[in-house]
Amino acid sequence: MGADEQQAGVTATLMETEAAEAAEAVRRLVDANEPALTALATRLRANPPARIVTCARGSSDHAASYGKYLIETFIGIPVASAAPSVASVFAAPVAPGSALCIAISQSGRSPDLLATVRAHQEAGAHVVAFVNDESSPLALLADTLIGLKAGPERSVAATKSYITALAAFVALVAEWARDDALAAALTRLPEQLEAARTLDWSDAVTALRDATNLFVIGRGYSFGIAQEAALKFKETCGLHAEAFSAAEVRHGPMAIVGEGFPVLAFATSDPAGDSVREAAAEFAERGARLCVADAKGGGSLPALPDHPAIEPILMVQSFYHMANALSLARGHDPDRPLYLKKVTETR
Repeated sequence: MGADEQQAGVTATLMETEAAEAAEAVRRLVDANEPALTALATRLRANPPARIVTCARGSSDHAASYGKYLIETFIGIPVASAAPSVASVFAAPVAPGSALCIAISQSGRSPDLLATVRAHQEAGAHVVAFVNDESSPLALLADTLIGLKAGPERSVAATKSYITALAAFVALVAEWARDDALAAALTRLPEQLEAARTLDWSDAVTALRDATNLFVIGRGYSFGIAQEAALKFKETCGLHAEAFSAAEVRHGPMAIVGEGFPVLAFATSDPAGDSVREAAAEFAERGARLCVADAKGGGSLPALPDHPAIEPILMVQSFYHMANALSLARGHDPDRPLYLKKVTETR
């Protein structure tokens, strides 16, 4: 543990405690849902859906971004994110057809999410719910329920429920694709999460303590993790952050990256990670203040190498530990962000 974290008293918060429970939560998720995932994967192989739609908000939507890349690279079916207001505000019908709707939620109670899921279900979609509250309306609505098994999460900042949602996508895709390497990586994941939690990211606390804006960069499997990190900077640290893919950042946003501009980058060990490394190198030439988690080594922040699809999950576990320390170092309470509550019931 770094000096910044010790001084901040990181173990005093719910965010830190709950993030530390992610490894055990993933074990519960995999053990409890094996029969349901096997049955779902068998169904999907026999009758592949023509389209896949995800439905989520906030951290859960960032998990959906990760799931999109996982499904599209291993299964090959395009995945789109539903706009909940289409159902909840416009009451527009969904065209019928062969579809899979994957809804991701910690609470399973947001009215616009439920309206969207019902609309797709009425159009013939098979609804899969990745949900932590298994007594929620979403859980009761689902055709296939995958309980996230994260346990109670009292901090407003979601951590272990986000990680279990990522793991749920890995478990589904590994079974659906019958991919032995991905399945083996899922088996290693809890132990690797425990190791990732102990990595020293205190250099990022020092680099970002006085920041006002920053970019968070990822690509491929790490893009949804970049989105999640940007959200956590805003809600727990009062720090404005924007997430970009290493490709998209070149289409205009990189014009503001100059001397001293902070950038956090998540680089996996695959070609998508190479793209992140290239962007980081260009930013370094401009004098940007870089914090790079690189699964190939050589970054300023330590990261564990593994299957490229698993590496971002390990990185976000390390990130949560750092974000908690940064929040406290900046004088915030990560468990009780201003103006926010645990269950957001958007309509």
